[in-house]
Amino acid sequence: MERLQRTALMGATVFLTVVLGACGGGGGGNSTSSAAIPLMGGTVQVNPLSLTGSDTTLAGDPAHVGFSDGIGSAANFNQPYAVATDGTNLYVADWANQTIRKVDIATGAVTTLAGQPGVVGSADGIGSAARFNYPAGITTDGTNLYVADSYNAAVRKIVIATGAVSTLASWTVTGGSPFNNPQGITTDGTDLYVADTGNDTILKVVIATGQVTTLAGQAGVASSADGTGTAANFNHPKEIVIDGTNLYVVDSGDSKIREIVISSGVVTTLSTTMGTIFGGLYGIAVDAGNGYLYVSDAYSVRRIDISNGNGTVLAGGTSAGSADGTGTAASFHNPYGMTTDGTNLYVADTGNDTIRQVVIGTAAVTTLAGQAGGSSGSADGTATAASFYQPVGITTDGNNLYVVDSRNCTIRKIVIATGAVTTLAGQTGVWGATDGAGSAASFGYPQGITADGSDLYVADTYNDTIRKIVIATGAVTTLAGQVGVHGSADGIGTAASFYQPYGITTDGTNLYVADRNNNTIRTIVIATGAVTTLAGQAGVSGSTDGSGSAARFMAPGDITCDGTNLYVADTVNDTIRKIVIGTDAVTTLIGKAGYDGSAEGSGAQALLDRPAGLTTDGHSLYVVDSLNNAVREVQ
Repeated sequence: MERLQRTALMGATVFLTVVLGACGGGGGGNSTSSAAIPLMGGTVQVNPLSLTGSDTTLAGDPAHVGFSDGIGSAANFNQPYAVATDGTNLYVADWANQTIRKVDIATGAVTTLAGQPGVVGSADGIGSAARFNYPAGITTDGTNLYVADSYNAAVRKIVIATGAVSTLASWTVTGGSPFNNPQGITTDGTDLYVADTGNDTILKVVIATGQVTTLAGQAGVASSADGTGTAANFNHPKEIVIDGTNLYVVDSGDSKIREIVISSGVVTTLSTTMGTIFGGLYGIAVDAGNGYLYVSDAYSVRRIDISNGNGTVLAGGTSAGSADGTGTAASFHNPYGMTTDGTNLYVADTGNDTIRQVVIGTAAVTTLAGQAGGSSGSADGTATAASFYQPVGITTDGNNLYVVDSRNCTIRKIVIATGAVTTLAGQTGVWGATDGAGSAASFGYPQGITADGSDLYVADTYNDTIRKIVIATGAVTTLAGQVGVHGSADGIGTAASFYQPYGITTDGTNLYVADRNNNTIRTIVIATGAVTTLAGQAGVSGSTDGSGSAARFMAPGDITCDGTNLYVADTVNDTIRKIVIGTDAVTTLIGKAGYDGSAEGSGAQALLDRPAGLTTDGHSLYVVDSLNNAVREVQ
């Protein structure tokens, strides 16, 4: 059985569900397969449909995210992503721990089969000598495990008896990786079938030789066209299961279920009566004996009759759109950055390529600049005459907005009173790291931005640097970091290093940076460029509260400041964290690590789904709840 539900990525949860018989899930050959009923918690759950439907906890502790081997609740996981079984044991891709875990079904005893917790790498080897880079999918033929090692763009093989890890197909093995963020994987015992998410294709890997071919889809072409082989298209396929004759694919970008006849490569769209999709389709399992698929989205589980595509839905949530209106009558599409002038919120509506204005007092939403509906571009102009290309970060000096127009690699200025848009710095579509004034400067897909009244500071994400822009002249200089050098070193100016810095904010004296891939919060003294690490530990992910380096984050996104405290969108943990600047103390303000949703409430009762942008007006904290396509208020 493959990964059950995308929400498992954000939690300390492993799911085991119902044994449905041969060929019922991801495992082929002699493996026993299962269908997915998504549950939440830091546990392995067993739910035999043939019995009472009640759940028991096999392994893990719902209250603790972490790493430890042990029996039952004495064991811990950290965002387990996928599970497979050979009938005697479960094998778990423990995503954030960078390990493959083994669970004895009879006793609940958990051991680590391969990898070293918290250590990223690509090394082959036996047991703890091997390294993974966020393993996502897993399947078994009964003798070996096969892992979609997503960030290594590889398929790895593990001999179950010995824990020996080898690379079956990857950049180095095949002389140019055929993969781009592979996630779902399944097998029929002879071949592997891989949902190659980043390439929008389904790949076939011959186990005996490692030969990789494209079964269906065209690399880089994202759509939902049916057809045969490369004449068909997919849009970010993530999950895949097999019934022996056909493959069933969660085509997440289009929220569709696709069927592939293995022998011919013929692709059709299976489900036509799915109803409203909430946050995209995530997990899939097949009950071939009874003719059903089970599919999960962010907030529901659906059963689909394979013969006719009819589905039943248990639902709740929001949908993407670009409508102006008041409150829930308005809609967004993967909004990201946000700022405020105290009266209004301004939202970088990334998926719509627009900048939206929200009146705080009434919740009335209007489009200030840009054109929704796929009209991406780089045109300067007023209001809808201007265009953007995936705007992300946004800040204000009270009269103007400054927008990180990420895919254009530019910084744009918007006069709030008129909606007039101009390009302040960077050159449209030109990737680089050049300092200079206006269009002479260049950026590398920047993300975060903040202002201190005279200057802007930009998290130049893919250059691994922090840039300074003088607002009056558009002059760009590099304040800290080394171009293209991933690292976590503290130091002054270019002696410091970052690893894809994302969010950035200021208290007027210092900058505070969410250093995403280091899982840390960094401080920069503006006057000197001196960089130190305020909270978190470089290269170690988690959700632990604590002071300074004892705290843990998981790919933190945006960050804002009220002068005394920092507030961090701990994006992959689905939480908002608070840091007291004076003491480095980190606490979780709202949300519960590993649990995504849209519930309102206090503290851990409130649920978020990939929180991204943050801002504060001094009274409330406003959160862009990205995958819920909503703006939330925290008082």
